[in-house]
Amino acid sequence: MRRSLPAALALAALLALSLPALADEPAKDAAKAEAKTETARPAPQEKASVTHHSVEIAGRRVAYTATAGTLVLRNDKDEPEASVFYVAYTADGAKDARRRPLTFVYNGGPGSTSMWLHMGSFGPMGVQNAGDQPIAPAPYALVPNSYSLLDKTDLVFVDAVGTGWSRLAGKAEGKDFWGVDQDAAAFARFIQRYVSKNARWNSPKFLLGESYGTTRSAVLVNLLQEQGMAFNGVILVSSILDFAVFSPGIDHGYVVNLPTLAAIAWYHDKVPNKPADLDAFLAEVRGFASGAYAQALAKGDALPKSEEDAVAQQLSRYTGLSVQYLEEANLRVSPSRFRKELMRGERRTVGRLDGRFEGIDFDAAGETPDYDATDAAVANAFVAAFNDYAARELKYASDERYLPTNYPNVGRHWEWKHKLPNGGGFFPTATYVAGDLAAAMRENPHLKVFSANGYYDLATPFYATEYDLGHMQLDAALRKNLVFGFYPSGHMIYFDLDSLKRLKGDLAKFYDDAAR
Repeated sequence: MRRSLPAALALAALLALSLPALADEPAKDAAKAEAKTETARPAPQEKASVTHHSVEIAGRRVAYTATAGTLVLRNDKDEPEASVFYVAYTADGAKDARRRPLTFVYNGGPGSTSMWLHMGSFGPMGVQNAGDQPIAPAPYALVPNSYSLLDKTDLVFVDAVGTGWSRLAGKAEGKDFWGVDQDAAAFARFIQRYVSKNARWNSPKFLLGESYGTTRSAVLVNLLQEQGMAFNGVILVSSILDFAVFSPGIDHGYVVNLPTLAAIAWYHDKVPNKPADLDAFLAEVRGFASGAYAQALAKGDALPKSEEDAVAQQLSRYTGLSVQYLEEANLRVSPSRFRKELMRGERRTVGRLDGRFEGIDFDAAGETPDYDATDAAVANAFVAAFNDYAARELKYASDERYLPTNYPNVGRHWEWKHKLPNGGGFFPTATYVAGDLAAAMRENPHLKVFSANGYYDLATPFYATEYDLGHMQLDAALRKNLVFGFYPSGHMIYFDLDSLKRLKGDLAKFYDDAAR
């Protein structure tokens, strides 16, 4: 960033004034290091609670063993650095357990546990939700999940260091784990440790991540394959692979967001002459977004008024927003402003994670929503249900508080610098990981990828994922290994029961293909 001369002089003066203090920094650092050595955390012990259960999936009773426990990650000096909490579900009675598929599952954040996928999607037990409505307060219903993936694969739900019951250990610091590459390295160590401890090296292996978990998966699968562990499949749920979409001055985000805005407007009956077929409607919006709309935005300030009017008219037909509002916004409406504007007349907002949910703000005249209606509708239920489930069903006891999200410590201190594959160095401004996934697919032509997307997801819009995965420069022979699924739901696709049912069916076919 270019600084003005006065600003540069002020910075130089500030540095000059701080030189005496800087001279003392080595002594201070040594004192801090000594203090850390004296107050190093006690070495953690690996522990596990093993219980036995059964669940009916697709009309068949599946008996399984649940293991809730921790594994300790150690550095090259055999010093403990972290204790990682996980819950593993392994089906009983397999003819050859070593050949049964094994899937590592996690959410993202950064700073979130695997609680969401665990209790909402593919675990054998789940929170009974209310579709697109808020879940009522306790008592919450914990019900068997007939759409669990346990009939197709063993499952290991993993909490990232600093979340859930996963904790730093020894002399380790947050910076050792809280970053794109540090996080992937930690997960690689955990997976290698789990696979070795449980004799699963010869099992077909899969990664399943949601949200930032898809960012992790792209880096992680390439890293593990470089370290000698090939994978059969990667499942991306609500993906974010290129963070440049959030950069100021770049119009690409408005282009890839538009189909999601249209889907949400369609759901809330704000689209004039609402089409009956959502899929066909969104195919039309995709064409406009990457065609006339993208071309208009590319002209910037030179866009003729007549063309601006025409584009605003079409945007209004797709999004339900007024032509005047769209033109006042220069044809560029951010997700947060859309969430506030779409239902302003009813004094309602729509959710970010799932645009089907509605919120009520203190001030209906504001520019952006006060909160995410999705998170408010479901978060407390998942936190309470998981804590109850862990204690009663999994028999796992801990004196520490389970941290469902830890954004203040983890997310806010995240190191976004990422070393690109194939000697590409570090990307200096925005994290990009689709290249890692592409590298893994090129080097392992048997690797299959399934991309699951919710139409009403404004956190990771589906058209952005289509664009990113469609621009990995894959050979035609590899593109057949990439499969998409689209569902009338949001970021947490499983909040819609019909979508969860469809997703389970799609993934069952994916496992049959990738694990054979």
